[in-house]
Amino acid sequence: MSTTRTVVVGDALIDELRDDRGVREFVGGAALNVAVGLSRLGVPTTLIAMVGDDEAGQRIRAYLRDFDVQLLASPSPHGSSRAVSTRVGGAEPQYVFNEAAQGRRIVFGDAERAAIADAPFTVVSCFPFDDEPQAAEFADALAASQTRLVIDPNPRTGMMRDLAAFVAGYEALVPRADLVKLGDDDAALLYASPLSEAVDATRALGAPVVLCTRGGAGAGIVAEGVDIAVPIASMPGRIVDTMGAGDASLAATVAALVGENVPSDAASWEMALEGAMRIAAATCRFEGALLRTPDELADVDVDRLST
Repeated sequence: MSTTRTVVVGDALIDELRDDRGVREFVGGAALNVAVGLSRLGVPTTLIAMVGDDEAGQRIRAYLRDFDVQLLASPSPHGSSRAVSTRVGGAEPQYVFNEAAQGRRIVFGDAERAAIADAPFTVVSCFPFDDEPQAAEFADALAASQTRLVIDPNPRTGMMRDLAAFVAGYEALVPRADLVKLGDDDAALLYASPLSEAVDATRALGAPVVLCTRGGAGAGIVAEGVDIAVPIASMPGRIVDTMGAGDASLAATVAALVGENVPSDAASWEMALEGAMRIAAATCRFEGALLRTPDELADVDVDRLST
């Protein structure tokens, strides 16, 4: 793996899970999950995110140190972000975000711009594309660099203020991207369309590669001369939590791009995607969104780092 640091830009927060078993808290956030996942896969990583100067922020910083992720933290006047998810009777979780999460603001100062400029890849996930000044600052930082861009729009209704502005800010960067990740839920929220139509629209905007995630139906890659799909991987044990599957899939795919054998044709993309599905399946066998590898299914000691 490269010794230079891949950059991930986006959210870092506390996930508060409420269900029939009680209340548990995990360090999370889509961008943070991807950054930690990349580090666990051997990719040196820096996370650019807003983190408060509070007890939750201390937990987030300690968690990132545990996994050797460098943090460039933007200050937060409202403390650290928090997402409360309520799951009743096995139903889909309902999310509520606090004021900090809804008003998240990343500062692109000298340190952040230098990190992006030095990064072989910059991954952005769950970024406030509907904040036009902030989106413009991020685009300016990218324009001053040669970094290769990976986008996961990862829209959240509870964090989004203006859907049209979000789509405009996201689409403005798609032509700059080397890879875009889209899921069924993203397509429904952003375009009120099936995933296949959203993928076609994204390719038409100039994205050379689209990673399509379809939940229980697996994932696919669409690129020039490539249109493949692989099912979810079969793993021992029951599925405990699907919260981190998409982030794990993205981290594994980016790790393949950073690696020595970069996917370039249908066969190599299929191999990379099968590996990502195995990692996603292993992640779903544990509670929380920490990326897991298949060999950890026989090792529970790693769980002490997941809370």
